[in-house]
Amino acid sequence: MSGNPPILETHDLSIGYRSGKSVKIISEKLDLQLFSGQLVCLLGANGAGKSTLMRTLGGLQPVLDGEILLEQQPISRLKPSDLAQKLSLVLTERIEAGNLTAREVVTLGRTPYTGWLGTLTDSDQEKINQASAAVDIESLLDRRIHQLSDGEKQKVMLARALAQDTSLILLDEPTAHLDLPNRVEMMRLLHQLARQTNKAIVLSTHELDLALQAADILWLMKQSGELVSGIPEDLVLNGSFESAFAKSGFFFDKTTGTFTIHQEIVTSAVYISGDPVLVFWTKRALQRDGIGITDNPYAPCRIAAETMDGKAAWELDFDREISNHACIETLVATVRANLQL
Repeated sequence: MSGNPPILETHDLSIGYRSGKSVKIISEKLDLQLFSGQLVCLLGANGAGKSTLMRTLGGLQPVLDGEILLEQQPISRLKPSDLAQKLSLVLTERIEAGNLTAREVVTLGRTPYTGWLGTLTDSDQEKINQASAAVDIESLLDRRIHQLSDGEKQKVMLARALAQDTSLILLDEPTAHLDLPNRVEMMRLLHQLARQTNKAIVLSTHELDLALQAADILWLMKQSGELVSGIPEDLVLNGSFESAFAKSGFFFDKTTGTFTIHQEIVTSAVYISGDPVLVFWTKRALQRDGIGITDNPYAPCRIAAETMDGKAAWELDFDREISNHACIETLVATVRANLQL
């Protein structure tokens, strides 16, 4: 990063739980850094300790050892009122805000500044308006929270965090209750906000594919407690990403950046060439049926996939017997018949 100091850093941090005289360490010796304008995605399998780390960084759970510095100040020495002006936190629980309007929920973000009377200044109102505009919820402000969809509620909570005007925002699984279009929109929005507001944003998520596209940095928590940090591309290429989610039944395909359901390959006798998009989806269909792909252009079973006159077309050459197909369904059925599968 530039010469600017990190917004958040940890030194030899150990996280976990104390119960009486017993101590359960989830992860230890964590040395992390987070800079302004960065979007960091915290990833890991269930039980790896993501929520424990988020709660510890947010000051909701005491550290077991080491320290957390927020804007070069030990977080343990900050008064709650001072911490609330430096860090905002959005948890994963479903949002229950009674009969409050969206505007009233966003306004709660100014509580650390308004005092117990809650009197809003012109500056407070400007922060509320800016936050609402940033996440595009101006049309929702006069509606009751219970009238909103889960995606709209999550945007309102994000606007509340932005109105709090902190240098660091922590979000624990902000896409947990959202459908796919809203999950994609939320990740796009967070990436955009980190850039536009120059805030540091950390979110824990199970959206592996989306995190690879949106995150500046990944923090990968393994079941062993080890945490690996780096840009997504480096962690994919060096195998860290795949090993963090290693499990029988599926594998991570580095060529596509996606997880694939593992199907036992019966044979690898098919060679495919042609239009890259058609090749990709043809390969997916064949592998689902246990038919592997070979790099040998002289294989007995060869497929040429091309787009002709705006339409997809496949030519299958099996031992010099040619057949033409207008869809993958009939192509795969013919391949299976020829290979006697």
